[in-house]
Amino acid sequence: MNFLAVIVLVFCRCSSYGAKGSENELIQTFVIPHSHMDVGWVYTIQESMHAYAANVYSSVTEELSKVKGRRFIAVEQEFFRLWWDTVATSTHKRQVRQLVKEGRLEFIIGGQVMHDEAVTDLEDEILQMTEGHGFLYETFGVRPQFSWHVDPFGASATTPVLFALAGFNAHLISRIDYDLKDTMQQKKQLQFVWRGSPSLKEKQQIFTHTMDQFSYCTPSHLPFSNRSGFYWNGVALFPDPPKDGVYPNMSLPVTKETVHAYAQTMVENIKQRAAWFRTNHVLWPWGCDKQFYNSSVQFNNMDPLMKYINQNSKEFGVTVQYASLSEYFQAIYQTNLVWEIRGSEDFLPYSTEPNQAWTGFYASRNVLKGVARQASSQLHAAEILFTWYRIRFPDGPVAKEWALDKLRALRWAVSEVQHHDGITGTESPKVADMYMQHLMQAMMGAEELLAALFLLPHNLDIPSILSSHYHRKNVHQTLEQHVIVYNPLAWNITTIINVTVTFPNAAVFDDNKQPVPAQIQRSAQSNVTYDLFIMVDLGGLQHRIYLIQLSEKPCSSRSKCGWTYEAKGVQFERRNIQDWTKTGRRLLPVLNECYKLMFDQDTNLLHSITYHTEEKRTVRVTQDFWEYHANGDIKSGPISDNYMFSSNSSAVRAYKAVEMEIIPGKIVSEIRQYFYREENYQDYAFSITTRVPECFGTRLRCHRLEQTYSLGPLDLNTEVVLRTSTPLKNNRTLYTDDNGYQMMKRPERKFTNNTLARNYFPMVRTAYIEDELSRLVLTSDRAHGVSSQANGQLEVMLHRRLWNNLPWNLGYNLTLNDSSVVRPTLWMMLGSINATSTLYQREAVELQHRPIIMPIDQPHKPWQEKGPRADSPVQPVVLPPNLHLLSLSIPGWNYSSNHNVHLNHIHSGGTLHSEPDYDRVLLRIMHLFEEEEDPELSKPVTINLKDALQGIGEVKVLEERSLTGTWDITSLQRWNWTTPDNLETKSKKCLRCGEDAFTVTISPKEIRTFFIHFVPKNF
Repeated sequence: MNFLAVIVLVFCRCSSYGAKGSENELIQTFVIPHSHMDVGWVYTIQESMHAYAANVYSSVTEELSKVKGRRFIAVEQEFFRLWWDTVATSTHKRQVRQLVKEGRLEFIIGGQVMHDEAVTDLEDEILQMTEGHGFLYETFGVRPQFSWHVDPFGASATTPVLFALAGFNAHLISRIDYDLKDTMQQKKQLQFVWRGSPSLKEKQQIFTHTMDQFSYCTPSHLPFSNRSGFYWNGVALFPDPPKDGVYPNMSLPVTKETVHAYAQTMVENIKQRAAWFRTNHVLWPWGCDKQFYNSSVQFNNMDPLMKYINQNSKEFGVTVQYASLSEYFQAIYQTNLVWEIRGSEDFLPYSTEPNQAWTGFYASRNVLKGVARQASSQLHAAEILFTWYRIRFPDGPVAKEWALDKLRALRWAVSEVQHHDGITGTESPKVADMYMQHLMQAMMGAEELLAALFLLPHNLDIPSILSSHYHRKNVHQTLEQHVIVYNPLAWNITTIINVTVTFPNAAVFDDNKQPVPAQIQRSAQSNVTYDLFIMVDLGGLQHRIYLIQLSEKPCSSRSKCGWTYEAKGVQFERRNIQDWTKTGRRLLPVLNECYKLMFDQDTNLLHSITYHTEEKRTVRVTQDFWEYHANGDIKSGPISDNYMFSSNSSAVRAYKAVEMEIIPGKIVSEIRQYFYREENYQDYAFSITTRVPECFGTRLRCHRLEQTYSLGPLDLNTEVVLRTSTPLKNNRTLYTDDNGYQMMKRPERKFTNNTLARNYFPMVRTAYIEDELSRLVLTSDRAHGVSSQANGQLEVMLHRRLWNNLPWNLGYNLTLNDSSVVRPTLWMMLGSINATSTLYQREAVELQHRPIIMPIDQPHKPWQEKGPRADSPVQPVVLPPNLHLLSLSIPGWNYSSNHNVHLNHIHSGGTLHSEPDYDRVLLRIMHLFEEEEDPELSKPVTINLKDALQGIGEVKVLEERSLTGTWDITSLQRWNWTTPDNLETKSKKCLRCGEDAFTVTISPKEIRTFFIHFVPKNF
């Protein structure tokens, strides 16, 4: 996405320019042809492929093949893969292979998309990059080594770490705060070595280039023409390309009459840019959004222009050459300069002008953000379960080809929506619908796969799961339903699940016929359904089957009822704000082993929380909804839109009355609060449902307060926040996560304009505030914007509905008139800093990867009992509490682990359409803690992977790889950029280092990636 229409260019006309070497040294200009191709944004993928994207790759391939000196960089893989699979001819494919081999067509980043950096989750960033890299390596034997992150709205400190782990040698960014960029330009600080992780430090440092104020688009102003310059193919047309090939706004051709004027314009811009960098090497991006769909006219104009400049290089003081990005960075690397170090600070949030803070998109399209994360969680579970199935039952009835197709469809959909105009919510409504459709269709396919893996017999001699041994005889008044619960985490868990049923009475039994503690109550969402809460114990990567007996009539005995408690609610009278003259007189306690929550009957709001972790402390805590009223008229001042948040005033209370219902329980106590916009309204506008686990005498962890909210439809031009207020002396400082990987300290910052909006930050998984005694933590099931607008406050923007009359927004339908109802979930913890430090990382992971709950039948009459199943329970896979099983999957890409062997196979014209590799397993394990964060959990962990993975199978071969799997870690030699402390980038890892072949040590914040082969099972 690019605001090309509003770019204003001011060329610096000076008599001399600061030379880096001698005064006579020419500026070496690297002209990098590219096309920024958004996988979404305004137009759907199908529309873009038809209108221009397919033509980009066809015409670029043809034009590069004509002239040896031409170059082009290809960035996002989704369009290229669609072109390769559905459009490219055999001639095109042969030409591409030759161009790639010669380095003239270069794949940069290599992921499916150019992912957003503010609201994306670590696991999804890795997924989309792995998908693109796997295709490129299998098909061409290439491994991208440079990034081109020119359009994400701010830069995360996690991204350079991931790129370094993937084997990249340099990173390129563009969108950072306008005032910071201006300072960096003047001080020549746009290039630096970034150590994005405070724990990994120089081990995963990476050289980073920040684009100057002209960003990734070619300067378009021509002083001698009223047309845009350097865009000879004009502007792409939708829905159909013009039949005559004539596009709007095609630049003035380069002729004998215009070449000198063009050259002067280009050279002046090159020299202006050169003044902002330390070397005589200038990166000059040639292209912009939707360019090079007619590469012939592009190159046929640029070729003579560049020739003219080089023929007059002494006069101009400049040379120009077509270049790939690797050629530019190679030239920079060879200067051997000492580069400044940037620590783990990120470049978030991002502003383009004093009143344009791009912090609104942190909360735009909340539903899409939630579905994207649900799809990611489902994919994680399906990948692990299919891997287990393939290893344990290689000849089972679930067809491996069918299963991999289902997984690949969901990988594609989850990868696609990570685009920087996808999960951000900054796309047009039809594109948002496209993302949702792709996600939902792929999720349905994954559900079919999960059902097959659970339900089909694993071989012909074993009965199916539906002939389980707990089916009952001689029971006529009840119906039965069976539910499979699967734990996709490599930790043992005890947790509460919720199954919606349509009967008021239920008893629950596990797969050993034993009654299970449960609780039933009327649903918060419907008057005709019931919430059945079941306490489940699950080993790591285990699933269990639960039998639910349902009845309209109450049970007559304990043996029939099991251990199910029927919970009933107590309603409290609606309280109007205007009557809040005296509060805190009548407090109602809700208790568990960790907390005492007090609710105020005078307001129906939370009053305080007393926590008992390590030490006892009572903290005043209130939670309610506030809203910012957005301006929609550009004549009246700054606006909020799907990108930007701009508030002319503080938030106001979004309700005038509150109702409350408390449902005391033996499994969970539930508090339901309903907020009404007006005192006499019948329908509530917002709600909070808080679930307090009643875990006395169980292994259930009591520190987690689960909250689900309901918001919408909102009034137009309102942005609604959940505000949690406490007396914590946090000095308006909060902490938020970068992509679920690491926490960033966010002190309050003062600005002349727009201070409120510029102090909003992205929260992907976690945010907290703290003082010397206590910490309040929120973990989330999707991304939000968060801020601390006053001492002790933590506010989360949950939903936005906006309209404005900015012509640009109206023209592209980007006004965010989102009338949906959203139901996000947050988990809250309150306690000492020491106590919460050991918990929040794992809590965030557990919220992301909650148990998969799959009802496998409808309520029915009891079946006749059959013989017990012959297969034994699944052996659990359990990692230490500070290690997370990030990935366990069968990627399917088929290539030799030996790079030279793979290249020989490709270049010898071997089979290019190989069958998927179903035996290679990709494993990733991540250390959750930072150095010195916890006395015990921050220590390196040594683990024997053969022992740890016994529950899946017997490990035969273990091979360490780069993050996306394309490099053997022992052969990965990343560039060592010189820094003042002269610490070197660490590329090689010693897998064994005196230990046995399967033992590895994982240090704080490390992500280790392995290829594994298991001993085949024979049945």
